[in-house]
Formats: sequence, C-alpha cells, structure tokens
Amino acid sequence: MEYLKVFLVGGIICLIAQIMMDYFKMQTPYVMVTYVTSGVILTFLGLYEPIVKFGGSGATVPIIGFGYSLAKGVIRSIETDGLLGVFLGGTTATAGGIAAAVFFGYIMAVVFTPKAKP
Repeated sequence: MEYLKVFLVGGIICLIAQIMMDYFKMQTPYVMVTYVTSGVILTFLGLYEPIVKFGGSGATVPIIGFGYSLAKGVIRSIETDGLLGVFLGGTTATAGGIAAAVFFGYIMAVVFTPKAKP
C-alpha cells in the first residue's frame, strides 16, 4: 500500500508539471522554479507536511521536495539560531544534495564528453 501512495503522489506532482508544459507552454526552467518556490510556500503555510506524511518519497524526491527541504531547514535553523537561521538553514539542510548534484554532474561530464548543439 505504501508503494501505491508514493506512486500516486509522485505521479500527481509530475502530471501537474506536464500539464504546465503542454497546455500552458511553460519551459522546463520555469516549471522547476515554480515547483521549488511552491514547495517553500506550501511548507511555510503548513500545507505540504500532510502531503509528505501521506506520500513519503513521492512528495520529497521531485523538485518540489527540494523547496520543502529548504523551508524545513530554515524553520529548524530559526528555532536554534534566530534571525541568522534565515540565511543558514536552507543551505545547511540541502548541502548534501547540492554537493552530490555537482559531483555527479562533473563525473558525467568527464565520462561522457558533452558536445555543444550546433
């Protein structure tokens, strides 16, 4: 049953992004920025936490989950560090994911020798 909930939530998130691209002709970078921003806003409003509890990794793995992680890091850091947490929390909470993206992106660029499009 857990797999079904993860698939359902992740699928709905991806479906919304596909609708944004197909029907509203939004380009991928705009969809990504919209999703990260939506994740932050929904988390601060307390609306995304129930979705995460229901859908698990189906809600946290897509790009909207990155916004969720940023917001949760800021909230946690504000509780411990005060105003300084606004600036440090998001970076601290997502540093592992950012470092992994940079590292693996570099490895793939070295291994596969990307070519510029003509």
